Amino acid sequence: MGSQSPPFPPLGDTILFNPLSLGAITLSHRIVQSPCTRMRGVLESPGVWNCGDLTVEYYSQRTTKGGLQITEATNISRLCGGYPGIPGVFTTGQLEGWKRVTDAVHAKGGYIFCQIWHVGRGTVPALIEGQQTWSSSDIPIKGKAVNGDEYSEFPPRPMTVDEIAGVVKEFAEAAKACVEKAGFDGVEIHGANGYLLEQFLHDNINNRTDAYGGSIENRCRFPLQVIRAVTAAVGPERVGIRLSPYNYYQDTRDSNPNKHWAYLCAQIAELPKENRVAYVHMIEPRFDEELDEAGKMAALAAYSKTPVSGFEADAKSVNSLVPFRKILKKGGVKFLAAGGFGRENAEAKVTSGDSDAVVMGRWFISNPDLVTRLEEGLPLNKYDRSTFYGADPPSKGYTDYPFFREGTSA
Repeated sequence: MGSQSPPFPPLGDTILFNPLSLGAITLSHRIVQSPCTRMRGVLESPGVWNCGDLTVEYYSQRTTKGGLQITEATNISRLCGGYPGIPGVFTTGQLEGWKRVTDAVHAKGGYIFCQIWHVGRGTVPALIEGQQTWSSSDIPIKGKAVNGDEYSEFPPRPMTVDEIAGVVKEFAEAAKACVEKAGFDGVEIHGANGYLLEQFLHDNINNRTDAYGGSIENRCRFPLQVIRAVTAAVGPERVGIRLSPYNYYQDTRDSNPNKHWAYLCAQIAELPKENRVAYVHMIEPRFDEELDEAGKMAALAAYSKTPVSGFEADAKSVNSLVPFRKILKKGGVKFLAAGGFGRENAEAKVTSGDSDAVVMGRWFISNPDLVTRLEEGLPLNKYDRSTFYGADPPSKGYTDYPFFREGTSA
């Protein structure tokens, strides 16, 4: 009898399994593990969380030879976080904990970048030692924080110029510690999803009248300063940044994302080589935390109508990542796309030239051997949303998803 055909088209012979040079590393395939908050850290001291054995196992399970993993967003300081169970990178113990993770990944031939963040107004005083939160302005998020406090009862304070400079320094110091002490291959700056850097970018939040507000040139100043500082600290070949121009999460909604993020991408592409990041990781406009794909695209179309300058004849010039990809490509910056990718649409995204790699989150959560399953055309485990952000026991929905071949590891 002949061998049985796999249940799905194998992707092993597609462009997804072609090598990709990405700054200081060379990937053997183009399926990247997305940064996904999991809130499984172990309490080190009040408000300080570390990687435990489960975190080491989680990342090790999902490692592939020549594959890239991007960690969950990590706190660069004690007062920048908004969630419990988030392992930071600002204490010796935390860096030692992450070193166990990076050692496990490297032992299997994989690569791992640490995503570093500051949540800005995305927290409340009870979670940051009673301190008032910071943002670009004094506009609070609607709704409740993870501890049940109403954000509106604790509006943020606009950061001073000195405080902005201090956070820039914290990002650089965190990046340096990640590479030199925790053994990461690089870092990804979190400039997306409504967190601090994006709170400066979006004009429905940033109402400043100084050098960090008003024009898009001013609103980009802080993120660009962070990029320069982090690349100076660890080298541009070890730095990426995540951006979400069409983000609605945490009440961000820019008036002209096509024009404004095209400007930011042009600035990144034109940075001196010593400060030009290895890649930009962007979230597809269709992906949203609250709206389905059709609803999100309809909402964008109602007001975001301006094509990116120079791309007017391109059918994909409005509410699409494609113009940003092309702008960045002029500077030799690689492009990673995330948001709703799976077996059916990942190959086409790369084959079209619209991205150098695809970033997957939910399928990596439920399939520790995701890359093998896609390569060989094997079925995927379904994911359980109820365990995304913690569970009892913590291993549930974290390290207990089965491999297709029992007893194997990716």
